[in-house]
Amino acid sequence: MSLLLMAVLTVLVFMGLRWREERMASAAKPAPKAPRPGWLATQKRAANRWVTAAAIAALATIVLLGGIHWVRELSGGW
Repeated sequence: MSLLLMAVLTVLVFMGLRWREERMASAAKPAPKAPRPGWLATQKRAANRWVTAAAIAALATIVLLGGIHWVRELSGGW
């Protein structure tokens, strides 16, 4: 269950990070024409986004499932 939750959260956070990055880029002042980043720079940015999304999803999973565990413990457990 936790792996499935973490995978789903990773994809959702990744989509949110990509949306935010695109929104912030379009809201910024147009910069003078710079050369487009190369393939390697694009892949590094995507990998960084995936790693960030996985880290946020891992923390969210720990907090969510840990919170559920402690609610069960404090309410009498099994």
